[in-house]
Amino acid sequence: MALLEIAGISKRFGATAAVDDVSLSIERGAFYALLGPSGCGKTTLLRMIAGLDAPDGGRIVVDGTDVTRLPPYERPVNMMFQSYALFPHMDVARNIAFGLRQERMDGRRIAARVEEMLALVQMAGYERRRPHQLSGGQRQRVALARALAKLPKLLLLDEPLAALDRRLRAETRLELIGIQQRVGITFLVVTHDQEEALSMASRVAVMNRGRLAQTGTPAEIYERPASRFVADFVGEMNLFEGELTAGFNCLALAARSLGRQVPLPPGTKLPEGGAAALAVRPEKMVLSDVRPAGFAIAAAVSSISYLGGGSMIHFTTERGMLLKAYVPGAASDHLRRGMAVWASWPLEAGVVLTQ
Repeated sequence: MALLEIAGISKRFGATAAVDDVSLSIERGAFYALLGPSGCGKTTLLRMIAGLDAPDGGRIVVDGTDVTRLPPYERPVNMMFQSYALFPHMDVARNIAFGLRQERMDGRRIAARVEEMLALVQMAGYERRRPHQLSGGQRQRVALARALAKLPKLLLLDEPLAALDRRLRAETRLELIGIQQRVGITFLVVTHDQEEALSMASRVAVMNRGRLAQTGTPAEIYERPASRFVADFVGEMNLFEGELTAGFNCLALAARSLGRQVPLPPGTKLPEGGAAALAVRPEKMVLSDVRPAGFAIAAAVSSISYLGGGSMIHFTTERGMLLKAYVPGAASDHLRRGMAVWASWPLEAGVVLTQ
């Protein structure tokens, strides 16, 4: 049985549907991510699960119990806020112990639990420091320890890494994964950062305008997006818009931006005449200064962005369409701005989108 079941949840603020008929199932022990742009409804959904906002319709079930109308303190759920919300007048130990004292836990058990949580987040020795005496990463760990101290069945994390710098975010992602695996608590994290969601979560739900656009594993979301929105939002993407037509002894796409037919992945079965798009990731693109066999697009290099492990090459087709190719390592060293190139990709690397 899933730990969390959300069935037809909706929430409106005036004329705006912040969350619109969302249904979601999260397995016990999962590290789940809600991914989407600002204003898509992901934080509102998180707040309804926590009991901070009441839904206008639908049901929320946690571990077999309908908690839709229960107040936050009666739910087996805890939440770590984006701002961390630490009490400035309390030291680290008292911040972590706050929820346990509210539940009137025995003092010796509280002390033992606080010590356990400090060790878990590698903050032993910081018990007497106040929040203003800690770095951003340390405050984040204290907030996580406080959220975990009550041993909730479900931990909700609202943009938990947003306040950290890029390097610390990368380190903390690994720490969060390790902590979640050690405690075995189900994590549901809200983020707008695609890299964050794909690298941490075992499953991802992409939201757009209050609805679920796609759910799946990180690989499924990235490699097989279900719509133009998901393809464009999750990572970089080249999109060829057009009409499905017969060509190349199989179904092809009459791409308006290229003024020619583009072959589709083998086995594509869709009715002719419909509108569609072909999505190709930049890392699937192959650039060559010699025309390869088969389908290829003539273009000229517009710019080269060095990214450390490789380079993002922007190139422009004869009709002015701007495309991108990621070239790993030093393979881009011979490329120069204005250089004529041929772009191609393995046919099976493309994804046909009709939504």
